[in-house]
Amino acid sequence: MSVSKGEYAAMAKRAAPASPLLRDCLKAFLVGGAVCCLAQGLTETLVALRVGREDAKLLALMALIVLTAILTAAGVFDRLAKHAGAGLAVPITGFANSVVSPALECKSEGYILGTAAQMFSIAGPVLVFGCSAASVYGLIYYLLTRGG
Repeated sequence: MSVSKGEYAAMAKRAAPASPLLRDCLKAFLVGGAVCCLAQGLTETLVALRVGREDAKLLALMALIVLTAILTAAGVFDRLAKHAGAGLAVPITGFANSVVSPALECKSEGYILGTAAQMFSIAGPVLVFGCSAASVYGLIYYLLTRGG
């Protein structure tokens, strides 16, 4: 039996459960806001402890990255992300998870050929295209503002 792409898409659409879009967006918004509040709270706490504001911002981001790595290694982050959606995937926590997850999956192959080789399999393309786009945009900005 041969099924065309259009027929398959229609069958898949009928079989897929309806997505509660409004509820999912609300959860993502609230969780993403909670992540941002946590980072801001860490920053303000560090500033109150007489750490410079710029250093406090960096330390708060580093804390979020380490916390995400720990939660990913413990298997907790994926369970949270399943419910929070983009609220956890979009901030820096999602990037940290995309680096740690493949590394953990390949740790049985050793540190070099397993963990290190796979660490940037997901995040690598994002870095390459992000840096490339930033370079192109920076060059365009430079050329447009150079005369002014």
